[in-house]
Amino acid sequence: MFIISDWPATVPATTPVDAPFANRLAALARGARHVAYIYPKPDNSTFRYRVANMLEALNPLSDIGASWFTEAELLHVEGIVQAADVIVLARCKYSVRFAHLIALARAHGKRVLFDIDDLVFDTQYVLAVLNHLGHSREEIDLDYWFADYGRYGALLRLCDGVIVTNEFLAARVRDFAPLPAVVVPNFMNSAQLAYSASIRAHKFSARCERDGRIHLGYFSGSPTHNRDFELLQTAVLRLMAEDPRVVLRVVGQLDLSDRFTRYGDRVEVFPMQDVLDLQRLIAEVEINLVPLRNNVFTNCKSELKFFEAAATGTITVASPTFAFAAAIEDGRTGFLSAAQNWCQTLERAMQSLDGDYFSIANSAAELALERYAPERQSNTVAAVLFPAIGG
Repeated sequence: MFIISDWPATVPATTPVDAPFANRLAALARGARHVAYIYPKPDNSTFRYRVANMLEALNPLSDIGASWFTEAELLHVEGIVQAADVIVLARCKYSVRFAHLIALARAHGKRVLFDIDDLVFDTQYVLAVLNHLGHSREEIDLDYWFADYGRYGALLRLCDGVIVTNEFLAARVRDFAPLPAVVVPNFMNSAQLAYSASIRAHKFSARCERDGRIHLGYFSGSPTHNRDFELLQTAVLRLMAEDPRVVLRVVGQLDLSDRFTRYGDRVEVFPMQDVLDLQRLIAEVEINLVPLRNNVFTNCKSELKFFEAAATGTITVASPTFAFAAAIEDGRTGFLSAAQNWCQTLERAMQSLDGDYFSIANSAAELALERYAPERQSNTVAAVLFPAIGG
């Protein structure tokens, strides 16, 4: 584990959730072009990536007024529609309110886009996803999942276009509905970048020390990754048995096998974290683990677990799904591991600690700053929202 005696102080991560409705409506009115993002209710996951970070990317563009609203605030739908040129429905499900919003927007000649970051809109994939997640197929579960997917899909079909996180997901959208689907990737916000930069500077300096242990970090984020973790479970257990330096750190929700119990405090478990505290926990580990089964569901996932680790100077070992294979150059910015090769690939990554670890980490950090900073995505976001003016 990396030891930094003078860690940068953490501050609470901020998302624009406290701004009064009137202030947000006023922010929408500035500039010559106006975009309103609608999200069911602010949270620290999809809202951060697909709404708050998008607004931050648009902020430097003085000719664009951008703001966000909740589903509950559609009580004021007329004012929102009148003020906006483009409305983005981010991971929203069909409801009477949303149907009314779209009808009203269409009557006023306003464009409505659907933003989705997951394969949750096409019912033909429900059974495959249930299998991937290890969920049952009891009647109550089937009723829930088919209804959930159906509502996302119904609202998507009513829109004028779709924004997604990678091209593999875009292709699934085009198969589902005759709509244009364009990619705006996930990226970090300035608070994440600033805090991660201060951590990385410490790690890359001569003062950076390690405690003699090798931490493998798994940052699950949600309970939907149990079957993904199974891909490398045997490899991690073998390495822990063979090398007393190896420690497993788990952050988030994961059902760990009882086989890890014997390792006592060599297994560290942390609850869900604030976004900046999460960056610190990632920064401490030498290797960030991202196992994913190779299927249509996981290929729709973004590469955010790579670039958030890279920003802190931690290297990633990931499965070569669509997004990770595109983001990581094996041996230069991280490591890619086929399902049957996790033990060997982890050994390669661990060996880099006595060799080119910091060269790999530095290359990954440079890539993260080049591709996944909000200012790097400003024109991309604007061009997708307002294609006639090219951003």
